[in-house]
Amino acid sequence: QVQVVESGGGLVQAGGSLRLSCAASGSISSINAMDWYRQAPGKQRELVGSITRLGSTTYADSVKGRFTISRDNAKNTVYLQMNSLKPEDTAVYYCKADIARLGSRSYFNYWGQGTQVTVSS
Repeated sequence: QVQVVESGGGLVQAGGSLRLSCAASGSISSINAMDWYRQAPGKQRELVGSITRLGSTTYADSVKGRFTISRDNAKNTVYLQMNSLKPEDTAVYYCKADIARLGSRSYFNYWGQGTQVTVSS
């Protein structure tokens, strides 16, 4: 069994910072890309950014220069450092990990349950 769990959300004032974490655990053989998504009320879920196993990152234009994704492969954990937060960053943030389970060569996407980020003006 594989679990993906986010943490670190909360309430912050505009201009502030938060750091989200997402840890994968269980019967894991390997993890490829790890992604952060967000979904604001009444809007579709959108990709915030991604990081490959080797550490290459991509970001949505709306967060470039403010958000940074990093990962610790030894801990099966990905981080989202969010700086200069704006009210429009308010959303539930989700982690998605592309994981191969022990004994399998096939990769499947596993999602976390989400963590709320609220930015007050």
